[in-house]
Amino acid sequence: MALTGFADGPPCWEAAGVAVVAEGAALALHALAAERGVELCVDGPARLGERAALLGLTRRGRVSAGGASRLLRAADGWIAASLVRPDDLASLPAWLGVEPVGDAWRALAERVRERGAAELVERARLLGLAVAPAAERPSEIPPRMRIAARGPRRRRGGGPPLVVDLSSLWAGPLCTQLLRQAGARVVKVESATRRDGARATPAFFARLDQGKESLVLDFASAAGRTALRRLVAGADVVVESARPRALLQLGIDAEALVAEHPGLVWIAISGYGRREPEAGWVAFGDDAAVAAGLATLAGRGLGEPIFCADAVADPLAGLHAAAAALAGLARGEALLFDLSLRDVAAQAAHFADAADGAAVAATADGFEVVAGGAREAVREPFVATSPSAASR
Repeated sequence: MALTGFADGPPCWEAAGVAVVAEGAALALHALAAERGVELCVDGPARLGERAALLGLTRRGRVSAGGASRLLRAADGWIAASLVRPDDLASLPAWLGVEPVGDAWRALAERVRERGAAELVERARLLGLAVAPAAERPSEIPPRMRIAARGPRRRRGGGPPLVVDLSSLWAGPLCTQLLRQAGARVVKVESATRRDGARATPAFFARLDQGKESLVLDFASAAGRTALRRLVAGADVVVESARPRALLQLGIDAEALVAEHPGLVWIAISGYGRREPEAGWVAFGDDAAVAAGLATLAGRGLGEPIFCADAVADPLAGLHAAAAALAGLARGEALLFDLSLRDVAAQAAHFADAADGAAVAATADGFEVVAGGAREAVREPFVATSPSAASR
């Protein structure tokens, strides 16, 4: 809640139930780790706000906590646009005729207001921009992931599972950090020419990637691609967050590998899943949550959408991805889990609807929620103590 609302107003309680969804995923992790003889306690709600705690981020209403995403009013609704990568600014003239000089966001808002949301989103996606419509909270329970491929079983080995982490930013690295804490050996693989973007925030990068082995490969070379394929072929779990075509260009075919390697668990995290045409759409944690209905739910009391927490689809996806990986290892069957940021956030939006009758009141120390005669303080983001895997 502390990360949801306008900076000059109280935190909004409407989407506070997202924390309960995160706690449910954390409890699943605890149970699955216990089956492997590992005591693992994860504070799910704390994971939603730990980047904000490390970087000093706060709620900003229609501007994301991290500042790279905005909610913009179109002629017939709202859209979310994320300008995270340097190339995104260069695409603005092709999208709306806006030159990336001066206050690009202001010029962007003026152009967006003149056009329909569906047209804006369609054109942006063709250009590879992370733009999404502000959807309504789903009325039915959407699937948070699907099994896209299956392969042969194998007997469970005696040593710790080898996890190859090909992911970057937040969701995938959080997943593999949780697997490391559950006793896995994790090798983080980065391209020599394109390192993990989370390195721009050293404290957050360290939080997600401490304790992992690091391997940097030149994917442009035949030797680098061969080394990557060899490492993936020997893995128990692979976690990646690239669009399918990106790995295919490196000679990595997830479906084929799952079919060939007994017991291989493949976790594919993407913005909208591996099915076409969504497989080509770009998304980040903030705009994916908007597409899932969380912004509309969070701003229900204000009459307009606002960002829910900080890139909340990312940590939610990371928690669920780690649970899927442990569940897959327990089955012993080769599985390809197709997990999208939008779908994980949409399921959270469905279950996160807060009870009516609650109110937020200011106190001497901050804010509290008052509901049914009970009072509970709104807690600021914090970094929970990282548990160490303990074999029982």
